[in-house]
Amino acid sequence: MEKDMLIQKSKDLLWLPFTQMKDYEEDPLVIEHGEGVRLYDTEGKSYYDGYSSLWLNVHGHKKKELDDAIKEQLGKVAHTTLLGAANRPAIELAERLIDLTPAPLKRVFYSDSGAEAVEIGLKIAFQYWRNKGYQDKMKFVTVTNGYHGDTVGAISVGAVDIFHTTYKPLMFDSYKVPFPTVYRNELPDPVDVRDQALAELETMLSEKGKEIAAVIMEGMVQGAGGMHVMPNGYLKGVENLCKKYDVLLIVDEVATGFGRTGKMFAVEHEEVEPDIMMVAKGITGGYLPIAATLTTEEIYKAFYADYAELKTFFHGHSYTGNQLGCAAALANLDIFEKENVMEDVERKTAFVKEKLEALKALPHVGDIRQLGLMVGIELVLDKETKQPFPWVERIGYQTTLEMRKLGMLSRPLGDTIVFMPPYASSYEDLDAMISIMEQAIKETTSKVLQT
Repeated sequence: MEKDMLIQKSKDLLWLPFTQMKDYEEDPLVIEHGEGVRLYDTEGKSYYDGYSSLWLNVHGHKKKELDDAIKEQLGKVAHTTLLGAANRPAIELAERLIDLTPAPLKRVFYSDSGAEAVEIGLKIAFQYWRNKGYQDKMKFVTVTNGYHGDTVGAISVGAVDIFHTTYKPLMFDSYKVPFPTVYRNELPDPVDVRDQALAELETMLSEKGKEIAAVIMEGMVQGAGGMHVMPNGYLKGVENLCKKYDVLLIVDEVATGFGRTGKMFAVEHEEVEPDIMMVAKGITGGYLPIAATLTTEEIYKAFYADYAELKTFFHGHSYTGNQLGCAAALANLDIFEKENVMEDVERKTAFVKEKLEALKALPHVGDIRQLGLMVGIELVLDKETKQPFPWVERIGYQTTLEMRKLGMLSRPLGDTIVFMPPYASSYEDLDAMISIMEQAIKETTSKVLQT
């Protein structure tokens, strides 16, 4: 009886993010608890956490070391403000982050979510140039289909129409250049796709560089834009162009950071050193909302002055640098070291790649895009022409509902199925999850074609 009441109250009282509540009312789900890489609903049914609880979870649910770290910190203090007063866990985490990230990044500004970290990065870049006396450098360059969160600043440098178009009157204008999307590109060679995209960026920077504050993009993989992977050399090429035309490079590692792409941070794939970098999601192992914006010392020094000069960065959040979250993050990083997580991710990446070969043969799998344990499987009506399913069929959504029936949770990006398992998944778990996806894709696409 209680479980039925909870489901009904979820329908009556909640407004879920990125969810059409009419859909939720038809297929409600209330999670009761988690254990390892499985989640359990109020009816006791178990599900593989196939998207790491929205790309967050690293070591599985109820990880003892993380639980213990939070309990230990709770015995000291749960939270004190970081406005004008530091705390031990925030200091220790900042030191760890600076040791792990590219060498030029020397300062850490905390927040509570990836979108906030992006908002902070944009404001820092904007004010940096003003503090330096460059009043005209106010614009940002972003790439098509990019996504950086849902605050007004973040959507202003985003380019996923379905998420952003409604709010156009609220957004500030940014310049957009093409992302080097390989799938469906008229150029058959990824190198040509890369070079064409870099050429268009250079044209933009050469013409508008004096008014551009920064270029912002995700690290190696576009997440919410469809799991598109950058061709080799693209991100490094962007870095070189930013240096050439004296604009800042902002890399959004919210989704890609902390091992998701097979490196601790995606910029390591091409030894890129951004001026500003945002991290979140996996920073606490998927436990608590902590995010960080890291900058170079040069950027920090542009804000360091007598108060009367009004160069202070007037930004902050109530729970910035929260001790419980920082304690969880420190324990998370300890686990990475003690359990050799990155070596494990490398092995599991190869295993997943091999197992996904079976899905490539399916008649309606158009493309599989993978970097590390970050995977997108795009479903199409016609594999040869790459023609998509009619959007009203919602083939991606229907497939994830079928996956749920089979015991696995994920969320689609349009008709792209997301597979981002916790790193703690065993080889048997990974095999089972891929088999569930295969079965669900077969079942759903056959139903659509029959109708």
